[in-house]
Amino acid sequence: MADIVVPDRPIDVPSHALIGFFVLTFAITWGVVGMYIVAPDWASSRLGEISGSHPLFFLATWAPAIAAFALVAFYGGVTGFKSFLGRLFMWRGSPMWAVFILIGIPVVFMIGSLMKGGPLVAPLPPEGAGAMVAVLFLMLFLGPIEEFGWRGVAQPILQRHVAPLWAGAVIGVIWGVWHLPAFFLSGTVFAGWNFFPFLVGNITLAILVTPIFNAGRGGLLWPLLFHWQLINPFWADAQPYDTWLLVVVACVVVWWNRETMLHRADAVTEVIPGEGGAKSDTHN
Repeated sequence: MADIVVPDRPIDVPSHALIGFFVLTFAITWGVVGMYIVAPDWASSRLGEISGSHPLFFLATWAPAIAAFALVAFYGGVTGFKSFLGRLFMWRGSPMWAVFILIGIPVVFMIGSLMKGGPLVAPLPPEGAGAMVAVLFLMLFLGPIEEFGWRGVAQPILQRHVAPLWAGAVIGVIWGVWHLPAFFLSGTVFAGWNFFPFLVGNITLAILVTPIFNAGRGGLLWPLLFHWQLINPFWADAQPYDTWLLVVVACVVVWWNRETMLHRADAVTEVIPGEGGAKSDTHN
């Protein structure tokens, strides 16, 4: 982080900027996916079949990050943008959360798969483990990038006004609804899922990552790794059992961290941190 310029004081990003963040995020994703739902033949013939490697798929997935970068650049300029990116390298936090991400999440998926009657881990494809590792690496540059928006912008702004538990729940609802068009897009994994358990899962996951985010004082590294674990191709499909197991885990986590989850005193509320990291501020 030696070459990252960090301002002496946090650069103000007003709370009303959150409206613009959500509007731009939904406009990009729903606009892209909407073309393939409303006019699938036209979109496929002119833009190509949508797939996990299509540039438009990346654009739709990266919408929260794109919206976050645009907002930060508008209010913070080059210096603020560099400071915001510096949150990616804020790795210090409770070792308990590192263990939860690296071991606890995989255990949930394994138990859920066994409850479903499936394997402990996903079977290797015919191409072997190398292909699975390649997909795992690709996943790092898909879903986890969303965290620049959900945790980088939405979480701190919402925590200026409500307790972390409710901020996480609100993001979870919006995060789930943001995925809704994918459930009407043929050829995607979402097309075969039920939306309600998925929505419950998104709310649960957004609540679970909230204490991880605040414990790291606004660092984004651990939330990105948390998201990466959720889409790790080595974990077998455990739907819907993994969702219900995570609901139980979330209840335990909220109860165990009730002092920080139900009060705003130690919540991170800065979007662009000043020197010393993303600490709490006095925004109204």
